[in-house]
Amino acid sequence: MEINEARWDKLLRIQTTGRDDSHADQYRYPYEPTPYSVLERLANEGFIRKENVLLDYGCGKGRVDFFLSYETRCRSVGIEYDERIYERAVENQKTAVSAGRVSFVLTSAENYIVPEIVDRIYFFNPFSLEILQKVFSKILDSYYKKPRSILLFFYYPSDEYISYLMMVEELMFYDEIECKDLFPGNNSREKIVIFKLQADYKEFISNNL
Repeated sequence: MEINEARWDKLLRIQTTGRDDSHADQYRYPYEPTPYSVLERLANEGFIRKENVLLDYGCGKGRVDFFLSYETRCRSVGIEYDERIYERAVENQKTAVSAGRVSFVLTSAENYIVPEIVDRIYFFNPFSLEILQKVFSKILDSYYKKPRSILLFFYYPSDEYISYLMMVEELMFYDEIECKDLFPGNNSREKIVIFKLQADYKEFISNNL
């Protein structure tokens, strides 16, 4: 697995390996990049394409953004609150092969105004449920201003994340990408759970009257 990680970093001309918990606390969790094997599986499923714009919460050093922009040709926006790690993402952008399709924003996730062009969103447990709820409020604000199909990807989701998401009226469970076979231990959390915001807001309203 380490060989695969190093190989992709070299191919993409970035440096994203390693865990960093120096600024982690009960609300914002340590930086740990999504394994490339998981990202390969996501890219191969066809949920993200050239015409999509991906928002990556807790982007860290930018692995998700650089990889998916390279593999699917989508555009990607990474959000990071830790200035030191954000600077690592910006440094990677100077050499990355997919740099032209990637941008980064230094801000707290709960304060970020979601652009209306965003239609794909990625999470790898970047923060607590309390912050997720605030973030989702921002996502809904953007969605209501411009109703559109939005897919949300949750890798290695916690039970509390899933319980909350299942109760959000605007969301529907869409699909699941199993990743247990990629790692030892048969861990049931090794998956990407996909939720969808309804594509047609008028249809959503009429169905819920």
